[in-house]
Amino acid sequence: MLRCLSRYWHPVLLSLIFTLLFFNSASYANEESEESSQETAPLTLDTDVEVPDSLWRPVESDTEAAPTMALAPAPPLEPPPVKHLTLMLDWYLSPQHAALVIAKERGLYINQGLEVEIQSPADPSIAIKLLTAGEVDLALTRQPLLHLQAHNGAPIIRIATLIETSLTAVIVTGEEQAETENTLAGLHYGYTTGEGRDLSIPRLLPRSVQQTDDFAAPVNLHFDPIRAMREGQIDAVSDGFYHYLPQQLATEGINTHIIRFDELDIPRSDGLVVLANSDTLARRADTWSRFVLALEQASHWIVDNPDAAWELLISTHPVLDNDINAGAWEDILRRMALNPAALDSRRYAAFETFLQQTGITSDVLPVSRLAVDPHTL
Repeated sequence: MLRCLSRYWHPVLLSLIFTLLFFNSASYANEESEESSQETAPLTLDTDVEVPDSLWRPVESDTEAAPTMALAPAPPLEPPPVKHLTLMLDWYLSPQHAALVIAKERGLYINQGLEVEIQSPADPSIAIKLLTAGEVDLALTRQPLLHLQAHNGAPIIRIATLIETSLTAVIVTGEEQAETENTLAGLHYGYTTGEGRDLSIPRLLPRSVQQTDDFAAPVNLHFDPIRAMREGQIDAVSDGFYHYLPQQLATEGINTHIIRFDELDIPRSDGLVVLANSDTLARRADTWSRFVLALEQASHWIVDNPDAAWELLISTHPVLDNDINAGAWEDILRRMALNPAALDSRRYAAFETFLQQTGITSDVLPVSRLAVDPHTL
């Protein structure tokens, strides 16, 4: 009987075991499914996020914290180097040089990275010589002298204009009268530069007069016309500064009158220009452009503030504080170039033509050999 029961018990036991295994597998699968669905659920702002401990640095770590700001300030930027320039005047300092002085005193050169040293020549004839020799960087002169020196081979070129009209004229002793060719030809003349010797005297003294036996040749005054006129050596200066010389002579009791160059059919020209060495023009173009920009700023400030400009001028250079300079100030303001770089090519070409037609020069130089606008280089 036991054997019979054993025959039927084994199948039942096996069936029971399989049934238990099936239910256990199904339960485990359901748990995995629930966990998987939880892991793949989308994250929201309310979802709890756990970061593994391995990603955190332990609080007790000995590693030094990184600084939150620089331990030392950055070194200051080096200012650009200041370029030193020397400028030689055409003669002693006067109000016609105001733009040069004001630009220096108001720091306009420094703003352009320049330091300009203004020098007065012991002899005005050496300014251009020093420029051509490279002893100075810039020099002042008058436009007619620029033409004459350029024809003599001097490597010079105009880069700026300070005064737009001629400042010189024929200064004649005595009261003004209706001069004729005969009265003018009968005077004894002196000159200080090639402008008076080569331009005005030939218009005052016809060749026929110069060939007479009693002709008195013009005298080189060596920039000292007052002494020559005081001592009666001459009757007229062919290229005197009409703002100053007549007034200076009047203080010594010598009356004079002037004959302007346009009355002698001499073309108009720039009264005061700044020269650079033409051999180094291209290499130093940026420097000259910045220098002329400072002059332009000074000129505009002067005409906008004429009284303040005069006070600054005489406080800086007390030697200028006299009645003669004060009387000339207003007229010089009217002649000052407000755009120093601007070039009147027609004016320079016309003067070259005049020199050739009068036989003073044998050829005509191109304007580009004589003058430039430094801003266009």
